[in-house]
Amino acid sequence: MKFSHSIQFNAVPEWSSHYIAYSSLKKLTYKLERIVNHKSSTNDPESSPLIPNENSDVTFQRALDKELEKICHFYQFKESEIFGEVAKLLSDIETSNSKLDQANEFNSDFQGRPRTRSEASTHHWDSKSRGKSNVSTSTDEDSEDDNVDENTALRKSPSASEHNKSASSASTSRQEKYRPEIYNNVDLESQVNRVLSHTDDNNDDNWNKIIPYSTTNGALLKDRIISIYVQLYELKSFLLLNRTGFMKVLKKYDKIMGGSLKSVYMGSHVDIALPFQLESSQRLKENINKVELIYARLFTNNDSILAKRELILNVREQVVWERNTVWREMIGIERKRHATHVGFRSILGPHDELESRRLQDKDEVTESFFPEWIFNPTAYYLLGIILVFFIILLAPINLEPEQHNCLAMLITVSLLWATEVIPLFATALLIPVLCVVLRIVRSDEMPHDRLQPHDAAKYVFAAMWTPVILLLLGGLTIAAALSKHDIARRIATTVLSKAGDKPNVVLLATMFVASFASMWISNIAASMLCNSIIQPILRNLPPDSPVSRELVLGIALAANVGGMLSPISSPQNIIALQIMKPPPSWIVWFFITLPIGVICILLIWVILVMSFRPVKGTRIIPLRPIVEKFSRVQLFVSTVTLITIALWCMGHQLEWLLGDMGVIAIIPVVIFFGSGVLTKEDFNNLLWTLIILAAGGLSLGKAVDSSGLLHTIAKKITSQIEDLHVYAVLSIFSILIMLISSFISHSIAALIILPLLYKVGINLEDPHPNLLVMGGTLICTAAMGLPTSSFPNMTAVMLENPETGHRYLKAKHFITRGLPSSFVSSVIILTVGYVLMRIVGM
Repeated sequence: MKFSHSIQFNAVPEWSSHYIAYSSLKKLTYKLERIVNHKSSTNDPESSPLIPNENSDVTFQRALDKELEKICHFYQFKESEIFGEVAKLLSDIETSNSKLDQANEFNSDFQGRPRTRSEASTHHWDSKSRGKSNVSTSTDEDSEDDNVDENTALRKSPSASEHNKSASSASTSRQEKYRPEIYNNVDLESQVNRVLSHTDDNNDDNWNKIIPYSTTNGALLKDRIISIYVQLYELKSFLLLNRTGFMKVLKKYDKIMGGSLKSVYMGSHVDIALPFQLESSQRLKENINKVELIYARLFTNNDSILAKRELILNVREQVVWERNTVWREMIGIERKRHATHVGFRSILGPHDELESRRLQDKDEVTESFFPEWIFNPTAYYLLGIILVFFIILLAPINLEPEQHNCLAMLITVSLLWATEVIPLFATALLIPVLCVVLRIVRSDEMPHDRLQPHDAAKYVFAAMWTPVILLLLGGLTIAAALSKHDIARRIATTVLSKAGDKPNVVLLATMFVASFASMWISNIAASMLCNSIIQPILRNLPPDSPVSRELVLGIALAANVGGMLSPISSPQNIIALQIMKPPPSWIVWFFITLPIGVICILLIWVILVMSFRPVKGTRIIPLRPIVEKFSRVQLFVSTVTLITIALWCMGHQLEWLLGDMGVIAIIPVVIFFGSGVLTKEDFNNLLWTLIILAAGGLSLGKAVDSSGLLHTIAKKITSQIEDLHVYAVLSIFSILIMLISSFISHSIAALIILPLLYKVGINLEDPHPNLLVMGGTLICTAAMGLPTSSFPNMTAVMLENPETGHRYLKAKHFITRGLPSSFVSSVIILTVGYVLMRIVGM
């Protein structure tokens, strides 16, 4: 979690305006960076220096001083207020104890025997009273907390000019919210006096009335102590968060500006300020200890460990209550920012907002009598697809029953994937269900009888879990390790820092870095990684600079090209490996794809440079190289990764020992998770949706083949093209694949087309099934002409300029540059790629 989000998440909501303005200081850092790098003044007041000719350190330090003064002022006020409450609590307890002594003497006169204070205390701290000191008590507030609006943001306090007033009102409202009756009802002295006035000497039970901590009064006092303890811990958290904020923002400033202000400012300003002095920390700790001792004395029979545990649990309960709405809103923000939908509808606008607005226009009668899904277009998509399924299933088609059922399933699944009315992985999981229920699969042995449901289930599930899925799992694990331990970023930053300041050179270097990263951490992660690395470059360019657009678009297109460079760089490559028999080795794959990739990137670079035409004299601020050395963990991860890649490259030579590349893929999974380099959380965060999608696609291909439908379709197609050369066949299918892949995802296109290509290739007079599958796979990846054609494209089109809030790219940029890039890449595959595939014997 970013610290700007962390400070929101951990802040006391009513104190939110009194924390360090971390985001504002970070923006000021970027602004000063632009001023220093450009070294030129401008008439625009927004981009001109705050004080003409002022040193950036002075400007930034003045902003820090303002934040520090704000924090000190608020801390002094809260310290005085909370410590005063602790002192008042101690005073009330002492007053109560003196009343207990009076009660002892009063009672001994009537009982005829002295009663010591310790006896009174023993009678007072009976098991019944202690039994009520549970950590969590049920109140009316619990039900109210459940009704908190989950879209409520952090409640902001008034402006700093009304600091004392706002802080006081915030504290009062918060106390009333958490435990409303404490300060209105807990007056220990008056309670004792009231009880003493009604004491009956003939009833020993009246002794309990003298004890102001029993029953209701005890619960109120307990709540009062807990409230003070929570405030003390919040004050402690306030100091910790703000000190961490100063350290982080100064570290970022030094990193961006190349200075050393952190050590100087922390020592000369922050550490000597009142809130961060050692004496302040000790005073806070002493008051926390006092409250713990009071609680232990009154409610846990002087068990300080139990007292501290109960108080900490109450602190956690309060923190959970306060964070509830904040956390939900931040999760929503992150999901909106990072969740990218693969369907064509998402690019048109925020579907949910349009739907909610449309529903708001309905009158109350309409909303009451008609369910919401009636006005949702997605429901009509789904109903239409289900209708298509039953029409095909019941239509009189001249096919075998299992082939007829398989055709209905194939068209239905393709429509579900293309429209995404349900998630892609959910559709993939539907495939084995339909295969079994419709009895689509047949036995592999002659005479190919239809399998019963029990045998069909085993057959389909065996097709889903194959060595290729393990290969995908191994690739995702390596990508997770390289990303988590910052290895990919270090390598990419090191290369880009040496690219210089010429836009065209930086663009070319960025594209090669994105393409290389896509080989190992997938083109999805590679595009996001490179977009984050070039943020310092984008910040120092004008908002409407063509260099910004060509960099963002260049990363997306290069990441697409990188998706064809290694067997694990994209799902369609994994699918191709499963279909081709025998599958090509890694060395063969690299022999074909690396020359294609290099030529494609160079030609796409020429297209971008000629179309965007950066302004002459434009200079890019070079990235700062990383000076830290590789840690032991980074060296370990790099070594295991290189060894695994080497074993994959020698997979065919090691078949006698390891059997399959999927077995090799298990090695990094076991090593990384077994050694603690990756954790259980990392395992849960792997792209399991992608794994399920690939597994469902493999089962679909197996079902279509087993039913005989694939053979029937391939035979009809072959009868029309049997006189054509294999190159002509590849060219014809390339056009079809390019069209399909441009509108739906590359993986889905590969799942539908590649099995058919393999079958067509076998039935040709001069059979070259592997060549057709390999060529078709590369063409799938080369389709990048629309914003929705691939994950890198969608990541690029959603990237916004943080200053203006506008996207760097629009759909027209993909159409005018992406379509020519797709065409050029397809030509390279059909020429250079075809020659290389024939050289290796495909």
